[in-house]
Amino acid sequence: MDETDKEAKKYPEGNIYLNGAKKLMVSSIVYFIGYMNWSITWIIIPVIISMFSEERKRRNLMRRNLMREAALRSEQDVLLECVGDLPAWVYFPDIERAEWVNKIIKQLWPNVNHYVRDLITNTLEKKLKGNLEKYSLKGFTFQRIILGSVPFRIGGVIVYDNVSRDEVVMDLDISYAGDCDIKFRLRGMNGGIKNFQLYGRLRIVLKPLIKTFPLAGGLQAFFLNCPVIDFDLDGIIGILEIPGINDLLKKSVIDTVSSLMVLPNKFPIKLCKDVSSVDLKTPSPAGVLRVHVIEAKDLVKKDISFTGKGKSDPYTILEVGDQAYRTETIDCTVNPKWDFWCEFVILEFSGQQLNLHVWDQDTTEDETLGNISLDVANLIKAGQSDLVGIVKWLGLDDIKHGQIHVRCTWLSLSTDYSDLQMAVYETQHLQLTYMSTALLVIYIDSAISLPQVKTTLKPDPYVHIQIGKQIKTTKTIMRTVNPVWEEGFIFLVSNPDSDALELRVTDAKSENELCSLCYNISNLSNKERLEIVQQPFTLTKGSLESKIVWSLHLRILKNENIEEYLEEFLMERRQSSSSTNSIGLLENLNGNVALSNNLKQEEYSESGSKSSTISSMTSNSSRLIRRSKSRSTEEPLVVGQVSLSMRYSVQRQRLIVIIHSLSNIMFKGQEKNLYVKVYLLPERSKDTKRKTCVINSSNPIFDERFEYLVSQGELTAKKLEISVIEERMMKNYIVGEVIIDLDKLDMFKTHTDWFDLGPHLKKD
Repeated sequence: MDETDKEAKKYPEGNIYLNGAKKLMVSSIVYFIGYMNWSITWIIIPVIISMFSEERKRRNLMRRNLMREAALRSEQDVLLECVGDLPAWVYFPDIERAEWVNKIIKQLWPNVNHYVRDLITNTLEKKLKGNLEKYSLKGFTFQRIILGSVPFRIGGVIVYDNVSRDEVVMDLDISYAGDCDIKFRLRGMNGGIKNFQLYGRLRIVLKPLIKTFPLAGGLQAFFLNCPVIDFDLDGIIGILEIPGINDLLKKSVIDTVSSLMVLPNKFPIKLCKDVSSVDLKTPSPAGVLRVHVIEAKDLVKKDISFTGKGKSDPYTILEVGDQAYRTETIDCTVNPKWDFWCEFVILEFSGQQLNLHVWDQDTTEDETLGNISLDVANLIKAGQSDLVGIVKWLGLDDIKHGQIHVRCTWLSLSTDYSDLQMAVYETQHLQLTYMSTALLVIYIDSAISLPQVKTTLKPDPYVHIQIGKQIKTTKTIMRTVNPVWEEGFIFLVSNPDSDALELRVTDAKSENELCSLCYNISNLSNKERLEIVQQPFTLTKGSLESKIVWSLHLRILKNENIEEYLEEFLMERRQSSSSTNSIGLLENLNGNVALSNNLKQEEYSESGSKSSTISSMTSNSSRLIRRSKSRSTEEPLVVGQVSLSMRYSVQRQRLIVIIHSLSNIMFKGQEKNLYVKVYLLPERSKDTKRKTCVINSSNPIFDERFEYLVSQGELTAKKLEISVIEERMMKNYIVGEVIIDLDKLDMFKTHTDWFDLGPHLKKD
C-alpha cells in the first residue's frame, strides 16, 4: 500500500465533508465580524490561540511518535536518531537500564488487555463518572477498551538499599504513548480517546517479605508525584470540539488517577492470601510538612494597561502528590504578601516534590508567573528549614523574573500523648489555632450485621467518615449486610482533646443512614501507643449485633526544634508589665505544661527578673527623635513621650509592635481625645497603616498590638513612624511624632522603652 492509499484510508470521505463544514463555519464567522464592523481583535485572538494549540499538538505528536518508535524498535537505533531525548539512565548513574523488562512486557502485552479492561471498568469508571458529574456531565460509560499493540516502557529502574528489612522498594520511570482505542458515551453522545500518553515515576513496594513463594505477601504501586497525562478526543465529541469538554475530561482523568495511585493514595495488590490486609492497606505516614508561603516579589506584569503600567493578580498553588492548596489572589500587584499556611502529609521520605506554581488570575484563562520544585527529602533532612536563611528568595523557573519567599517546618510523629501540649502551645504561639497538632490513621476493615433497608432488600453500604471539615468515604459494597471494605485513610486533627470522629454507614441506593458512631479521639490517649487494632465497636441505630471493625492510630505532631520557639517565648516575657495580658495565657500554659527538658528553672527565674526591671531600661536607652535644621528655636524639642515594645519574630516573619501608653503630652487646646498612628516606612500606604483606638485622657493607656508581615532580609531597610494625633471636630491635629530606624536596633530581642516625640514636620 503506497502513501496515497494510506492517506486515503486515514482520511475517509466522511471526514472530508466534516472538514469542509468546519471551513465554511469559520468563513461565515469571519464574514459576520466584517459585516458587523467589529474590531480586528476578534480575528487576531482566535488565530493566536489556534497557533498555540497547533504547536502544543505538534510537540505531543513528536513525543508520542518517539515513544512508539522506542517501544517497537531497538532503543539504540532510536537514540541515534534523536540524541536530545535520552532516557533517565543516561543522565543518572544510579538508574539502571531495563531493556530486558521491556522485552518481557512486549511479549506479555497482548494478554494484558483483558486485565486492564476489567480494572478500568470496575475501578476507574465509577470514580471517573463521579468526577464528571461534579461538572454536570452525566451518563459516562466505557463502551470499548482496546490497548493496541504498543506497550508501555520502563525507561530506568532504581532499587533502594536503605529500607526496612521487611520490604523491597524500587522506582520505575514509566512512559506510555500507545495506539489504544477507547470508546465511551457521555450525555447521549459517542466519544473516544486516542493518542493517550502517560509519563511519570512509579514506585513499587513489595511487602511484607515472607518465607514461602511468592516471597512477598503483596505490593503497593503508586506515583510519587502526579504523572503527565495527555490525550486527544475522537468521535462526535472530538469532531464538535465542544468548548471546555476536552479540558474537563482531562482534569477528571487526572483527578481519578490521582485519587487511586498518587501519594498519599496507594494501589495495593495482595499476592498471598495468608497475609493480613491490615499491613498492606493501612497508610504509614512519615510526618507532616508545614509550609508558610510568605510573599513574592518582582513578578512579571501580565496585565498591561493603556497607560503602559503593568500589574498582575497573583496566587500560588502548592502541590505534594495528590495534595494541593491554593493561596488567595492578591489584586493589582507584582509584590504580593500572602501569609498562607498549609500542611502536607508525607508518606515517603525520598522522591516527593513540593511544587509551587504562581499564576496570574484572569477572567478568561490564568497565565503562569513561574514555578519552582523543592525536594521534600532535603527539607526533611534540614528538619526545621528556614529557606529565607538559606537562600533568602527562591527564583521562579520558566519565567523572565520573579522570586517567592517560602518557609518550611518538618513535624515528626510521636506516640507520646504528653507531646500534644507542646504542639498546642506551638500553634497558639504562632496564632495558628486552625493548624494541626496530631494525625489520625483510620483503617476500616468491615461491618457486621447491618440493618436491611427493607425486610427482603439488602443494602449497598458505604462508610462516611468526618473529622471537622474533612470528609472521606469508602467504596460501596453491593447487596450485603456484612460488607468488607479494607480501606485506610489519614486525617489531620486540630486538637485530639476536643475533636471527635463521626462515622456513618449509609445505603448507596436510598442514601438512608443505616447506623452511626461518634468516637472521641481523646479516648486513644490511654491506649498503648495511642492505637487500637482490629477491634469491633457497636454502632447506634442498628441492632445490638451491628458492629464496625476498624483500627485507629493517633500520632502527635512534634517539632524537634521547638527550643527556637521557646527562646522567642522567653523574649516575650521580657515585655513591660503593661503587656502582661498577652503573656498571661502563655504563663498559664507554662504552669501546666513541662515545656522542654532543655528549658531549665534557672531560665524562668532569669526571664522573670528581667521582665520586672523593664521600667529601668528607659533611663539607659537611646532616644530617637526626628529633628529639622529649619525648625524655629521657639518650638519645643520634646512634646511628649510614647511607650512601646518592638520585636521581630523569625518563626512567623512578623514585626510585632505594642503601643503601651503616652505621657507628658503638650496640648494647644482643651481636647484630650488622643490616638496613635503607625506607618512602616518607606511605604506610606493603607497596607502599612495601623492606629489605636481614641482615648479621652492626657496620659492614655492603649496596650494595643500591631503586626507587619516583613521578611528578615527587608527588616533593616524599614523604619517605624509613630504619630500621636488629637482627634478634633473639624481637622485632626498631629501633636508629635518620632521615626525609629530598625537598622540601629537588634530586633531579635524585645525592646521596651519610652521614646521622645518631636513636633510634626510637614511632608514634602
